Amino acid sequence: MLQIRYIAGDRAGKGSYWNFSTGERITMSEAGSLPGKEETVYYKANPFVVLAAAPVLGLIYAVFLPFIGIAILLRVAAAKMLGGTAEGLSRVATFNWSPSAAYLAGRRQRKAAEAGKAPKDEGGPAPGSE
Repeated sequence: MLQIRYIAGDRAGKGSYWNFSTGERITMSEAGSLPGKEETVYYKANPFVVLAAAPVLGLIYAVFLPFIGIAILLRVAAAKMLGGTAEGLSRVATFNWSPSAAYLAGRRQRKAAEAGKAPKDEGGPAPGSE
C-alpha cells in the first residue's frame, strides 16, 4: 500500500516530504530517517501535485466567499431586527463574574452607605480615643 504520511524518525525513501504545519520541505536524496521531533508529521508529495493543488484550493475559496458574505449580512440584519433582545438574553444566560473587579472597599460599607447609616465598627476603640 502507498504510504503518504510519515512521522519524524520514520525510515523514508528518496523524494520530497512536506511539513504542512510549518511549510518546511525536506528533500531526501537517499533513503534515511526524517529529521525533527516525534510529533512532526511529513507528507510525501510530488512538488507538481502540491503546486497543482493551489489553484484548486483558491477556486474553492472563491466559490464559497459569496456564501460567507451572505451569512455575515444575515447575522447583522438579525442583530438589527432583534435589537437589545439578544443582548438581554445573553446577560440572563451568563453569570456576572468580572475577574477584574476587586471590591476592595468591602460590601458592608457600601450597603451601609446605601441604607444611610454609618458602618458598624468591628474593632476595638480607635487609638487615642480614650
